[in-house]
Amino acid sequence: MHAISVFLSTIFLLIGSFSHARNEPRVKNIILMIGDGMGVSQIYAAYTANRGSLNLTRATFVGFSKTYSSNEYITDSGAGGTAISIGEKTNNYSVGVDSQGFPKQTILERAEEYGLATGLVVTSPVTHATPASFIAHQISRNENLLIANDFIDSDIDIFIGGGRSYFENHDRAVTISDELRKRGYTIVYSLDDIKTSDPNNIGCLVADTNLPKVLDGRGNYLSRATQIALSRLSKNQNGFFIMIEGSQIDWGGHNNDIDYVVSEMIDFDEAIGEAFRFADENQGTLVIVTADHETGGLSIVDGDIATGQIKVHFSTTDHTAVMVPVFAYGEGAEEFAGIYENTEIFTKMIKLLGLMK
Repeated sequence: MHAISVFLSTIFLLIGSFSHARNEPRVKNIILMIGDGMGVSQIYAAYTANRGSLNLTRATFVGFSKTYSSNEYITDSGAGGTAISIGEKTNNYSVGVDSQGFPKQTILERAEEYGLATGLVVTSPVTHATPASFIAHQISRNENLLIANDFIDSDIDIFIGGGRSYFENHDRAVTISDELRKRGYTIVYSLDDIKTSDPNNIGCLVADTNLPKVLDGRGNYLSRATQIALSRLSKNQNGFFIMIEGSQIDWGGHNNDIDYVVSEMIDFDEAIGEAFRFADENQGTLVIVTADHETGGLSIVDGDIATGQIKVHFSTTDHTAVMVPVFAYGEGAEEFAGIYENTEIFTKMIKLLGLMK
């Protein structure tokens, strides 16, 4: 399976080395933001806890997507992310492959093929299910080492997140980080180490595996990483595609920990604010904010916006099957109103970027 993945990824890169006629794009840049496990209740809990203030409420169009996978009524993050990244439903736990296990070109790979810059920024390992859905081709999201190896076959311009141990596994004679350096990447270990003048592609691995929670002192990492990535990607005259994930909203839901959920949601919203500001200042930019699924079956049973107090119930420690919201802001935002399959997010993005084949 991995050999097929490497072969197809290599073909994608070879194809991308030739000039492609891009269809007339309506949108130059897409900032796709995924709040993992973020349903309407998570958003409104954060809105209440933040005393009636969220950047997300500035979104101009709102829709809903249906999240079921090809083999389960309730999706996991691998299948949920892959539906958005390849435009097809797949099986739970799969990343970047169709329901038969065949690798499919992702929107990130398509963007590279057409000369756009690309990036991933997450608060999880960069090999985790959602980011893996955009850059890797594996039938199991748990194959962290194989997913890290798939980065070698990509041409992603910048990626920021945890998972250093998978890239620097010393059971290999040459680590994946070393292989990436041979391909011209600069590999660093903190946001402070990213030099704005560095002409190379950048991999920033800020944690050995998982990043800490906001509640445990992560600080403004996500909004800062968003700023850095957008600044670098915007130097490409052809435009860019980036996926930014608030990964740990989901983890708070699994733990049935409302403080964890709310703090991660507010942190994600600060990154949304950075994306909206970029769209305001850079014509032709579209920001999409959505989720792969809802986690926890969260319901708000009481609250007070004036004091930020909320009372909630969780119905599960797992995912649920409810539709999730899709918020859009900027050029082409109106395309995301309505109710549709999660696969339609891919189709709409490809069309707006002019990447239809």
